[in-house]
Amino acid sequence: MLQTIVLIAHVGIALLIIGLVLLQRGKGADAGTGFGAGASGTVFGARGSATFFSRATGVLATLFFVTSLTLAYLATQRVAPTSLLQGAPAQQTAPQPQITTPPPAETPPAAESELPPVQPPAQTPNE
Repeated sequence: MLQTIVLIAHVGIALLIIGLVLLQRGKGADAGTGFGAGASGTVFGARGSATFFSRATGVLATLFFVTSLTLAYLATQRVAPTSLLQGAPAQQTAPQPQITTPPPAETPPAAESELPPVQPPAQTPNE
């Protein structure tokens, strides 16, 4: 139960990190306007205080690592079943009825009336 909750939080944090990273601008995004406007100091790193997005990304990254370590710890604390019967949930099935098939009936021998008539051999005249 706890592992499921931590896993859901872990996936949610990962999605939030992806969203925040995609919303942020790169360091070179102001390079084109920086040289012409006289504010070239911003292009080379005079950034000032950290923005909301970068702080939020740092906090979410820390939470991501914490949930990763928690999931790893919870995975090692699982007790492995000692037999197959302990690991599988109890299954109750209705007994299957025994179906017996009768032995195949023997076919009776063909009656003489069903056999084709026998033709006597043809006699050849003696010369």
